[in-house]
Amino acid sequence: MRHRDEQPVVLVERGGGVGTFIAGAAIGALVALLLAPQSGAETRALLKARMRRLREAAEDKLDDLQEAVETGYEKTKASIEAGLQRAKRNIDERREDAKDVVGAGKAAVRTARDELERRLAEARKQRSEEADE
Repeated sequence: MRHRDEQPVVLVERGGGVGTFIAGAAIGALVALLLAPQSGAETRALLKARMRRLREAAEDKLDDLQEAVETGYEKTKASIEAGLQRAKRNIDERREDAKDVVGAGKAAVRTARDELERRLAEARKQRSEEADE
């Protein structure tokens, strides 16, 4: 049973990265030195081999990281370029739509003007005929 005075404790664990890996390897090498039952020459040879493996592992991790960054960059670049192409197409389509609307408006104005001129001419003709009678 919990007492009222006890506060809950939250532990947050974070994933290890390259730094954690290197720190762990260094601690392991130090412990190996302290507990090594072999001679100094053997210990140095072991340390040299472990450091070589550690360097190779770090280089592999770095290569993996570099590849992941490059892949992410290329995917992002391709996505942005595709988005720009879509935007350009949409702009071009809207521009053509606007041209069509303007053209239709001009045609409607011409038609209306022609109709007004025709009616005006008819009205003038009719007035002229009425004045002649």
